[in-house]
Amino acid sequence: MDPDFLNVFTQPAALNQFLAENVIAQGDKKKLIKPTSSNDPKLEELKLLLIDWINTTLKEEHIVVKSLEEDLYDGLVLHHLLENLGSLKLDVDKIALTEKKQRQKLAVILEAVAKCLQLEERQLKWSVESILTKDLLSTLHLLVAIAKHFQPNLAMPPNVQVETITIENTSRGLKTASAVEYITENKENSEARSKDDAFDELFSRAPDKLDAVKKVFLQFVNQHVGKLGLNVKDIESQFADGVILLLLIGQLEGYFLNLRDFFLTPASTTEMLHNVNLALDLLTDGGLLNFSVNSE
Repeated sequence: MDPDFLNVFTQPAALNQFLAENVIAQGDKKKLIKPTSSNDPKLEELKLLLIDWINTTLKEEHIVVKSLEEDLYDGLVLHHLLENLGSLKLDVDKIALTEKKQRQKLAVILEAVAKCLQLEERQLKWSVESILTKDLLSTLHLLVAIAKHFQPNLAMPPNVQVETITIENTSRGLKTASAVEYITENKENSEARSKDDAFDELFSRAPDKLDAVKKVFLQFVNQHVGKLGLNVKDIESQFADGVILLLLIGQLEGYFLNLRDFFLTPASTTEMLHNVNLALDLLTDGGLLNFSVNSE
């Protein structure tokens, strides 16, 4: 077993309880909040705020939420919340008693959320399965997204982050990867986006300086892909098929990309788009891309 995984737990009993509560089948992968982050004060503040927001919104319907994990998984509260906030009429039963009905209901609800928020599938940080299995991380991402869309003035605490651990059950045992994930807006990223605006202004108002900017980018790229024996001379043409982008991400994130997952020598536009979409998915899954990018 990966020593990084064991280091998350200070007592063997905590490890046994964690594995018992989070059964991961052979070949499956699951991302969870580390136990060390579960009691973070800012996380608790966000959970209490969301619970209070839901209860205030649904007060007239006499719905009371006490636990985000235990009270939202079957879709009942989410159903009432969306109808109340967005005046949406969802074609599902109010109460779903069986797991099959709950799964069907959640599929309709989450499809409506994605449509309202204009999110593509690769941008979603939740799924029917993760909500149904009471995954707190997915539930928080979903509620924060709904709140930001329907009630943008809700004063959510900024920079709420958690340590996550992604566990994959392989034939050789449990493989893990740790990361830090933001649940509410990262103000540092907001400042970075302001810098991006400065780049936009540079491109539009000072095209004469573009060559200097490209030179800096090329030096950065070659510093990393040069370790693979590659050399980039032209950003526009050599990034178009997604290969350099994927290899650069692999170098920066410190992992190896399986050659079966992408086209090393793409021969068509379809294969190039596959590579670029894979790169965008990796960036999104790693929390490094929080805005839409057209792969084409």
